[in-house]
Amino acid sequence: MFEDAASPVRAQKLAITNQKGGVGKTTTTINLATALAAVDRRVLIIDMDPQGNASTGLGIRHSARSVNTYNILVGAQPVQQAPIPTTVPLLDIITAVPELSGAEIELLEFDNPQYRLRQMLTAVEHKYDYILIDCPPSLNMLTINALVASDAVLVPLQCEFFALEGLSQLLTTVDRVRRTLNADLDIHGIVLTMFDRRNRLSEQVAADVREHLGTKVFETVIPRNVRVSEAPSHGRPALLYDHRCAGSQAYIRLAGELLRRDKGRLAA
Repeated sequence: MFEDAASPVRAQKLAITNQKGGVGKTTTTINLATALAAVDRRVLIIDMDPQGNASTGLGIRHSARSVNTYNILVGAQPVQQAPIPTTVPLLDIITAVPELSGAEIELLEFDNPQYRLRQMLTAVEHKYDYILIDCPPSLNMLTINALVASDAVLVPLQCEFFALEGLSQLLTTVDRVRRTLNADLDIHGIVLTMFDRRNRLSEQVAADVREHLGTKVFETVIPRNVRVSEAPSHGRPALLYDHRCAGSQAYIRLAGELLRRDKGRLAA
């Protein structure tokens, strides 16, 4: 099912981001991380969204979020104390709390506030093969921190009419960050989500995105799937809730494709 890939010397850090909400960003973060952990990759999710949906989707109670992304960004707690294990073996998470929404202002008190997360991660990145950062659905200081801390960006893109317009804005943002804050930032790939084969618009959007971005678009497409939508309410990734459903199988294929890409990048 998967091709093997050598573990990197330090974690491959991916910002899972799209400035538009409702595109399957958190769902992709949780299920991609679960699929990677299932093939013995050590994975850390960083929940950078004040809504904390990634934390909730993995069944982490609010009472268990005493050390979280807000604490570590403002320097109240050391990052080494923040990762907590999930029900998925080899998958840890640094949780989010609503207070994170106020961190943007507090971060301005620090020198070079855009680099806070990057600086924090140096203490833990050697413990993981992958670090997936679930970004908020907007361009703010939290998202900039994620982009500066990351090696590459993975973009979930909903197959809908305005998809390309939002993608263009995001690519412009990534280019600006690359030119000014993180010269190594790359686009790892675009993941087409919520694909409905019964809808001609989905097919058209997919064709348009592939025409514009070519091999940057993953071959794997994530379909609309009721079981995937139900899973967060049970505090479980879809791969644990129903690993046979079409959505779970798609995320398994996506993880395999990502590992093959990374194997090629490492070889190069």
